[in-house]
Order: sequence, then structure tokens, then C-alpha cells
Amino acid sequence: MNAKASQQKDNDDLTRVGPDTVMGALMRRYWLPAMQSSELEAGGAPVRLLLLGEKLVAWRSPQGSVGVMDHRCPHRNASLFFGRNEEDGLRCIYHGWQFNVEGRCVEVPNIPTGDDFKTRVKTTAYQAYERHGIVWVYMGDPAMAPPVPKIEVMDAEEGDLEIEFALRECNWMQALEGDIDTSHLGFLHVGNIEPDDLLPDDPMRYVVANRAPRLEVAEAPWGTTYCATKRTPSGGRYLRYANFMFPCWTQAPQGQFENNLFSRAWVPMDDTHTMSITLLWKKRGNLFRTMANGEPLPGVAPLALLPNTSDWLGRFRCVQNPRNDYLIDREAQRSNRIFSGIENIGMQDQAVTESMGPITDRTREQLAPSDLMIARTRRRLLQAARALAADGTQPPGVDDPFVYRMARSGDMMVEGEASWQETYETKIREAVRLGE
Repeated sequence: MNAKASQQKDNDDLTRVGPDTVMGALMRRYWLPAMQSSELEAGGAPVRLLLLGEKLVAWRSPQGSVGVMDHRCPHRNASLFFGRNEEDGLRCIYHGWQFNVEGRCVEVPNIPTGDDFKTRVKTTAYQAYERHGIVWVYMGDPAMAPPVPKIEVMDAEEGDLEIEFALRECNWMQALEGDIDTSHLGFLHVGNIEPDDLLPDDPMRYVVANRAPRLEVAEAPWGTTYCATKRTPSGGRYLRYANFMFPCWTQAPQGQFENNLFSRAWVPMDDTHTMSITLLWKKRGNLFRTMANGEPLPGVAPLALLPNTSDWLGRFRCVQNPRNDYLIDREAQRSNRIFSGIENIGMQDQAVTESMGPITDRTREQLAPSDLMIARTRRRLLQAARALAADGTQPPGVDDPFVYRMARSGDMMVEGEASWQETYETKIREAVRLGE
């Protein structure tokens, strides 16, 4: 296999998530956040749910239980999206067959011997559970369902967790890579800011004073981790840590390390659409602080969403999108009020990652030293997915969900010359910890 063919094989294995793919098999070993609990009303209408390339329906029984199953009735493939949500289950409107949340057929009223026949009928259904207003789904072998991942932000008290869903119109991996690309911060998000624009004690001064950080990367029990280092005038160091966590989580350095409880899932809906699910501890710090003149940082605007529709891709669509060029303001770009000309930090990321195409052609890339975290994360994922396919080796975090609790992102100022790994170990012991 020549180099380009090998690169293409790597790209296919990274990006394809259907049931018969190596990455899809890896994803199906984990619980995935899939939707908001508020999307499902007890006894209400089913919701179309696209997850790992499978077209599903999610529904809440009149008793409050959540069902997630193949949208096709196993009788004649009519969609259960049109089904009646009744006391004993979801009833297909075509011939009246009814299924409970486990996918078992409970009634086939159009067959005289229905009581016997129904015991032989079952549809594909997946386990679901809810926490903090999120419905999590496990799409693997029911007998191998792992423990729930112990991501620390999920230990926040009720009401202390901010949750944000947003659809991204590109492959999950290129969306995720935006969160572990450290050097773009100094350009895409704050390329128009100079050190004197910020307060004297704002650590962001070090980002804009030197837009080429020294990057160090290592494998971690939860996936991969990086540290971006810059020197301070006093001879100390400004450090920014971030993580990739299996299978599709990131922790960006959006605040002070000691209390930056932040995690984001890049959940593949299919090969070319991703649901971004952000979990923020409301008491954490904030990366984008007030400028020296008291004004907010230009371009930091709230996320705006369109009303949800019942389409497969109708949930949590952004007002700024490819069809309106993300409402780019060329005058704001020319005047340098906003470096990109695009309002909202997330939309700036979204514009560039979606502009790469539905699945970016990585054979055309020319990676640089600043892309070390991206390269190592790709390799880590491919090794884990291929090991699972080859001999069933469990990927990280499945059997030991507590590995996630030692993952933390954020920035800090330090003196001395301890290694970045030693500094991490020290600071994580001193950090605010939830659930302890």
C-alpha cells in the first residue's frame, strides 16, 4: 500500500462510524450523550434520533421510561416515528404492532394467533439512562454494557451544570480536532487583540504576546493530553492544558485549571454530522475575560439556535450556518474589530471546520509541529479501534470509568522548572474536586 492509500485508509477508519466500521465498533463500547431529556414528553410524540449512522426513534412512555429503537417497524419497515405512544408501548400506525421500551413486541392485533406470534418478534432497541437532563444511549452488546463514565463535571450539583447542544455539519473527528488545536486561539479567536488591550493580570496576555506556543504531548489513561508553554517576564511559565478523552470527548483550557470543570462530547450522528454537547460547571472560571477598557471581548456573543424541527437533522441547528456564510461581517474583519468577522467563539470554530468539507481529505494536509496533539490523538484512536477489531482489546475508559476523573484542562501561572507532567500531578491534587 502506497503512502497516499495508507493515509486514505487511516482517514476512512477514523471517520466512518456505521455498525460495520472499526471506529463505529469502538464508539459502541461506550455510553454516549445523545439528546436532552426535555425533548421527550411522557406519553408524547417520538423524536427522530440519528446516532452513529443509525436512524432511530426516541420516546418516553406514559410511565416516564425512555425507549430508543430502530425507527423501522420490523413488520414492513414503516417508520415508528408516526407511532402512537400508548400505555403498553409504541404502536405502529400501519398494522397496530406494538413495542415496549426494550424493543419487545407486546401486541400484533392484525393476526388471529397474535399472542403466539408476538413472542418471536423483537426490534433493535438500545439501553438509555438519564442524568442532568441528558439522555445517554449505549448501542453495544447489552451483555457488555460498561459503567457510566466518571467525567468529573457530571458530579456537579443539580442546577450547577450548564449544558449546550449544537449541530455541526461535518465529520465528528474534524470537529473534535478544533478543540485540541491550541495555536488557533491566538488567531481565529483573539487575532485582533494585543497585550495592552487586556488587564495586566489577564493570562490571555501571554497568548496574544506569543502566538506560537511550545507544545508538549503525551498519551494518558483517558486518551491524550497536551501542555502549551510560554515564558512570563518574571521568568515563570504560563501553561495551558487540554485533553482528548475516549471515545469523543475534549477538555479545552477555557478557564483556570483549579476550577475549570468543562467537558465537550463530539457525538457522531453519522459520517458527516456531529452533535456538540458541552457541559460547563457554572462556578468555573472564564477564558474570555473583560478587556482593559471594561468592554467584553469582541466576537464573544451568545449562541443562537433555530427552532427544532422533526427532521433527522432538525435538532439544535445554528442560526449562523454555511447557507448564510455564518453571518460573517466583512467590515468587522477589515477594521480588525473581530479577527474572523464572525460573532460567537463556537461559530468561528464551526465555520472553519465545516469549510473543510463534510469529511476533510487528510491526504492533502501538511501537518506542522503545532499539530502534534492532533497527530497523536489520531494515532491513539486508530490504535485502539484496530486493536479492538483485531483481538477484542477493550479501549481506554470502558472497564475503568474512573480514569476520566484525573483529566482536567485549564491555564495556570507557575514558577520553577518542574516538568509539565509533574506540575499537572501537583496541581490536580490542589484543584477543586467535585464528588469527593
